Amino acid sequence: MTAGDFEREVEAARPMLLQTARGMLGDADDAEDAVQEALLKLWGMAASLRSPLAPLAKVLVRNLCVDRLRRRRPTVSVDSVVLPVSVADEAEYALFNGMMAFIDSLPAAQQIVLRLRHIDGMDYSEIARLTGGSEAAVRKMVSRARMAVRKHFINGFDDET
Repeated sequence: MTAGDFEREVEAARPMLLQTARGMLGDADDAEDAVQEALLKLWGMAASLRSPLAPLAKVLVRNLCVDRLRRRRPTVSVDSVVLPVSVADEAEYALFNGMMAFIDSLPAAQQIVLRLRHIDGMDYSEIARLTGGSEAAVRKMVSRARMAVRKHFINGFDDET
């Protein structure tokens, strides 16, 4: 694709890309940034692109918006969490302590990935990079840890009823 073709395609697709980004992000400045980032990535691939450019650009903008929304999600350190102490919340407190005690009994690898994923809020790719494994292996390990926790609590609750 030539530079002229790229410019024409971008001029035609830009309003639709901005509308998509504004709809997802809710902020005009963030939307503009996401569109600019997408167009910059597309410009780097311009030599290998073909017309029409709009569908690829829309997918790229959507993915960048999702990345931005994920980065906005706040994470809270477990140390800073204040647990409820009222009588009504003691059951939740006991459940939380039971769940954390069971997680402590899981194999070390499952403990690590489960805590990194759910307590620290890390993405699978970040966990894979930290642990030195593949993303698929991390997903499988998190899934197995979740199934073990689920099975423990389902069996525990069946015994109580």
